[in-house]
Formats: sequence, C-alpha cells, structure tokens
Amino acid sequence: MIEIVEADITTLAVDAIVNAANCELAGGGGVDGAIHRAAGPELLPATRTLAPVRAGSAVLTSGFQLSARYVVHAVGPIWKDGQSGEAEELERAYEASFRVAWATGVVRSIAFPAISTGVYDYPRQEAAAIAVSVMLRHEGAFERIVACAYDPRTAQIYAALLAR
Repeated sequence: MIEIVEADITTLAVDAIVNAANCELAGGGGVDGAIHRAAGPELLPATRTLAPVRAGSAVLTSGFQLSARYVVHAVGPIWKDGQSGEAEELERAYEASFRVAWATGVVRSIAFPAISTGVYDYPRQEAAAIAVSVMLRHEGAFERIVACAYDPRTAQIYAALLAR
C-alpha cells in the first residue's frame, strides 16, 4: 500500500525513513539536516564511515534517536538539464533504497521524501513520476510505503499520479 502524507518525515512511525542525502552523508539543509538533528549526534559519525556515496546509490544506518529503526541515505542527482542521466540516477536511488531496506530482513514499512527536489532542483512533477513508478514496483514486498510530502503541492502531485 502506498500512502501520501504531508508531514515531517522524522516523526513518522515506520521501520525506515529515507534521507535525501548528499554524497558525503554530512548532513545539510532540508530533509537531510532535519534527519541529522532528529537522529542525534551519533548519526554523523556513523555516516562518515560510509561516505562518499555516488548519486544513484543508498546506504543504511541506525535511526538512533528517531522513531524509525533505520535511515536509508539515498543520494539523488543534481538537476542539470534533464538530458544528463538525471532520471536514471534518480530511479537508481529509489531502487537502491528499497534494496538496502529489504536486505535488513525486518523493514516492512518505509517512508520517502521527494528525493532531489529541494536544493538539487529536480522538477517535482518529473521526480514524483519516477518515485511513484518505483514505489509501485515494490508495493507487494512492503506492508507500507509512504510518500512523505513537504508541502501541499507535492502531496497533490503524488495523489494525481497514484490516481491514474
């Protein structure tokens, strides 16, 4: 089942949340900064041992002080022109997130932000179409997949795509 919620991803009651991370896994602004703050100071040293991570890849850490047991750190592409492999890298980032979450053997619920649509400037409509496509491919393997929107417009985009 795929749900759309407009919320702070750090507050969701799921087994794993996905972080829209940078290649250095160093925290930052937006979702990445919020997750690092909510998880507590243990997260940064844990991510430092895994960096750098290429765009289109994902790695796993504990959730530390989050209610989610795990954080999947997915590195999406920086939007250039739409002709530089961004769509393929974004799809790989979502696929890698599902793969590392599934590999734990215990993650049955997972929440995703709109990867790459913040400071990486990926157009929301195009990014959401890729996200929903990948989520639908994994729908049967997870009990709950959450598309966590940071604003009403993003939630509307996801809802329209899922209504098709």
